[in-house]
Amino acid sequence: MTRQQVEALFVRRETALTQRDVAAITAQFAEDAVVESPTAGGSVTGRKAIEEVTRAWFEGFPDVVFSRETLVIDGDRAAWIGHVHGTDTGGFLGLPPTGKPFRVPMVFVFTVKDGFIVHEQRIYDFTGMLIQIGVLKAKPQ
Repeated sequence: MTRQQVEALFVRRETALTQRDVAAITAQFAEDAVVESPTAGGSVTGRKAIEEVTRAWFEGFPDVVFSRETLVIDGDRAAWIGHVHGTDTGGFLGLPPTGKPFRVPMVFVFTVKDGFIVHEQRIYDFTGMLIQIGVLKAKPQ
């Protein structure tokens, strides 16, 4: 893919994220794409599984916002660097909603091929996020 094609893919991705359009987000992945994510408890393969992980975010945090600060593109690889914030009003991963907000820095590392994302690695402080929304308690020091 050319740099312009990769940039266009990420513009479409960010539009779909802003609109909370799970189908449009999922359609950007190859049929056999792999996503590594703390939310998934490791990695998931295929659009259906990726859709489920994506839907968990939008259901748990209906006001979630993904804000890009930097996009680095190097050939068929890209890194999205930014932060995500929202409020646990929908109940995350089947837990009761806490009504508490969170904000965490996040990095996505992608491999793209033939117009699709074939691999995505999500890097963020999942434990810190769970502490912020009140699911986990921080150990006093």
